[in-house]
Parts: sequence; structure tokens; C-alpha cells
Amino acid sequence: MKERLRTHVRKALLSCYEQGVLHSGEIPDFTLEVPASAEHGDFAVNAAMMLARAEKKPPRKIAEAIVAALGEGDGLWRQVEIAGPGFINFFLSNRCWYGVLDEVTRAGDRYGRSRTGAGQKVQVEFVSANPTGPLHIGHGRGAAVGDSICRLLEATGWDVTREFYYNDAGAQIANLALSVQARCLGIDPDDPRWPADGYQGDYIRDVARAYLAGETVDAGDQHVTSAAEPHDLEAVRRFAVACLRREQDQDLAAFDVGFDVYFLESSLYAAGRVEAVVRRLIEKGHTYEKDGALWLRTTDFGDDKDRVMRKADGTYTYFVPDVAYHLCKWERGFTRVVNEQGSDHHSTVTRVRAGLQALDAGIPPGWPDYVLHQMVTVLRGGEEVKISKRAGSYVTLRDLIDEVGRDATRFFFLMRRTDAQLVFDLDLAKQQSTDNPVYYVQYAHARVCSINRNAAEAGVTTPAPGEVDFDRLVLEEELALAKLLARYPETVEGAARHYEPHRIVFYLQELASQLHSYYNRHRVLGEDPEDSRARLYLINCVRVVLENALLLLGVSAPEQM
Repeated sequence: MKERLRTHVRKALLSCYEQGVLHSGEIPDFTLEVPASAEHGDFAVNAAMMLARAEKKPPRKIAEAIVAALGEGDGLWRQVEIAGPGFINFFLSNRCWYGVLDEVTRAGDRYGRSRTGAGQKVQVEFVSANPTGPLHIGHGRGAAVGDSICRLLEATGWDVTREFYYNDAGAQIANLALSVQARCLGIDPDDPRWPADGYQGDYIRDVARAYLAGETVDAGDQHVTSAAEPHDLEAVRRFAVACLRREQDQDLAAFDVGFDVYFLESSLYAAGRVEAVVRRLIEKGHTYEKDGALWLRTTDFGDDKDRVMRKADGTYTYFVPDVAYHLCKWERGFTRVVNEQGSDHHSTVTRVRAGLQALDAGIPPGWPDYVLHQMVTVLRGGEEVKISKRAGSYVTLRDLIDEVGRDATRFFFLMRRTDAQLVFDLDLAKQQSTDNPVYYVQYAHARVCSINRNAAEAGVTTPAPGEVDFDRLVLEEELALAKLLARYPETVEGAARHYEPHRIVFYLQELASQLHSYYNRHRVLGEDPEDSRARLYLINCVRVVLENALLLLGVSAPEQM
């Protein structure tokens, strides 16, 4: 819709230059905005104001020239007005709006999709949980957001690679191994011999039992058989990591989230990539020694202070392997990378980008992109739920899925902007009523399916494109639905461009609300068969878009509820 309007305005400008009415010859990058008030039309164009300086004329005079050159617009609009300092307001024709219904019907599940990405590669890293315990609700929100970002990018023509980065090295993994070993040796958390930073959840006891039983674990490309020897700490570590990787994979499968690549932090060390990055940073002259530690001058690249790379004890700080990992991403050809992480990783952003710039590897400033999500609070009966029976110290993703289901869990995680804290109300998520946001949207889809079944019983068929008499659609609510359907492709485009899946949630809630309101006030299947067919055509277009949009969130579109 917007592109058709944009083309007409450009043609009018060219006509003005050819006729000598305007002289600058510029085609400005004007905007088409939806006015705040419907009284000002469907779209407002600011081309006249943008040309005022070049033309040395009042914007309204320029607007008058453009409007005079517009012509009839092939029935695209019914009225054009000049408003304010020189806005050109377009009032589109009903024929134009209802023509969108044919677009929806013909495109079906492709409606809203585009080729904006032109098949370019993009890698999205998300979840990336340490394999030290079950996935918690923060990981769950990251999984929902990251997966929906991938779906949005795919819907707009990008070639997406989903990647999970396992931090299977470092102090946390060492603490995991010590915790499992302690359980294997019969040491409980209340024993003074318990590791100082050990993990105390019941899942540690489960891993220890499996290890002592000599079980075999398949996790990703790893096939690990227990040595059943509790004093072999390295064997305990390998088995514990594999156990928890497998559990995390199972939780993600239950959440309908999958990955193309699982990347192990340990592989960076095994391949010498971390040491190679450190050597390169030293060679580039961006490091110095102080207090027995190796520092990186991150202040040269926008950080508020320099950062330690290698501590006095010879171990690397956590951001150094992150730099090596991201250099690997770049070398794999991912010129566009999106990292979806918790807000607690905020300090990592500047350090990783600074390290990448210091490498002088041709990586542009500001690469990669980051999406950081805020914390989640879970409520039951108005009280915060803080612990899991199995994890001990936090609520797990599996807890939510088991209690409220995958659809509600995903939808609730996506209901707010990622930079806003989220309150997950378990009681609300379980309600089978229109107070529950996901139920409200899914019920809109199921309601249309029910009407279709009633129509089939009554012998009323949904017409094909070109067979509908749109003059039968005379209600304001019907026109409002058509306009909202026309807005869907732009909504998808914006959500993908800005990595904001919540835009799809907001759109779905608005579309469902308009459909329910329309249904509650008007009969779809009435006495006049042609009226019924036209209305049936309209609401089935709504059903198509509801299903398409829910798919972008990883939420089902049930036919019955």
C-alpha cells in the first residue's frame, strides 16, 4: 500500500519538474505516516516540507503543485487534502482497502513475508546457558525472544543460522564437577566438606546417581559413558556437562526451540583460538602489563576503563574467549550477527566490541547487534514464586511449560518489550477465559474456524478471489479489519528490523479484539447469502493472518477451544 502511494508521489514530482512547475529536480526521501487522527486521512506525506528550502517556496505551494500532478491514482484514493504547513493527506478508497483481502487469500501462509533480506546470512545466538543446571525462566524468555527473532528474520528473507554457545569451561564448570563429585562421595550441602561454591539443587544428586550407575549420555555430538569412579574429577566433569546439556536440549525441544549449531567454549581453547587472539592483541599494541596481569586498552574503543585480559594467576577473564568466539563468527562469514542475552550481560557488550576492534580484522564498529532482555518475576496467587522443587534456588523453564503449557509460556514471555521487566502470572496464564491474553488471541482463530463449520453445514461457501462483492461490506468494523490486515506486512518488517517480537503480540491482540467486537455486534452468517459470503471472506482473511502471526511467535492456532 505504502509503496504504491510512494510511486504515485514520485511520479507527480517528476511531472512537476518536467512541466517546470518545480525546479530543484530533487526526489526527497519523504515519509508516509499514519496520522494520529483518522480525520486527517490514512497516510500523510511530508514531501512538500522537505523540498521547501531547495525550491525556495512555501511548502503549501509545493504541495498544491504535487497534488495537481497526482491525477486519479488508479482508484487508490478517494480524496487528497493539503493540511497544516504542507502535509499531503491521502484518504484511500474502500476498493483499495478491500483489495487487500484478495492479497491475503492468494498469498495464504506467505502473506506478510518478504524478500528484504535477499537471502543474506545472519546468525542469531541465543539461550547459551552454562551447562551447570536446568534452564531457568530467564533462559526461557531468551529462548522465546531469540527464536521469534529468527522466525521474523526468516519471514523477511534472511538466511538464518541459530546458534547455542555452551560455556563448558571455567570456574562454574569446575564447581559443577566438584558438586557432583561430592554427591558421589556421599557429601551433602550441609556437610562442612561441601564445596564452597557448589550447586545444591536436587538435580546434582540425579547426575551423581547416573554417574555411579555407569550410564551413557548422548548430548548433541557428544557420547559420554560414565567411568563410575568418583575420584576421577575430569571424568565426573565430562559426564555432568553431558547430562545437563541433554536436559537443556530436552527442555528446549519441549519449548519447540532448535538450533543449527552448538558451539563449545572448550573448542576455542582446544584449537588455540583464545591464545591466538591474545597474541594478536599484544602484536597490535593494545595491551600492557600491570600488577602481574595483562590488560587491554578498551578505553581506546569507547569503554569507561581498561579491562584485565589475563589475571595474575594466568587464567583469562570471561570476555577474552568471547572475543575469540566472535572473531570465529566473523570468519565464518556472518557479517550480521544478533546476540540475544540477559540484561546481566550488559557490561559484556562494550568489552567484546572493543576487543574485536582492537584485533583490526576488518570488523565494523558496533558489530555484533545485541538484544538484552530484562528479568522475569513469576507470581502465583499474587505472591512471587522463587524456587523450583528440582533446581532448588530458581524457577525452571520446565516448571512453566508443565504448569501452563508451551503456548502460554511463549506468548507471555513475548508480551513486553525485551528491555522491560516481565511479570509472569501463572494464574492468569492458566485461565480459560478472554482475560488470558493468549487464550483471547487463540480463541479468535478458533471462533472463525467454528463459523466456517457452521457455514459448511448451512451450505454457505467461502468465495474465491475475484468472486466477492465488496460492496456488501458496508460496516465501519469491516473496513477497520481490512485496514488492520493491510498493516500486517509492515508490522512484520518493523518487528524483524528492530528485533522486537512484542510488536507481533500487540498486533495480534488488536486484531483479535477487532474480530471479537465485530462478531459480538454483527451476524456473519445472515439471511442474505451474498452478505454472508462477503463477511465469511473477510473473517477468513483475519484467520489467515492470525495463524501467520502466531507462527512467528511459535504459538499454535487451534481450530477448537
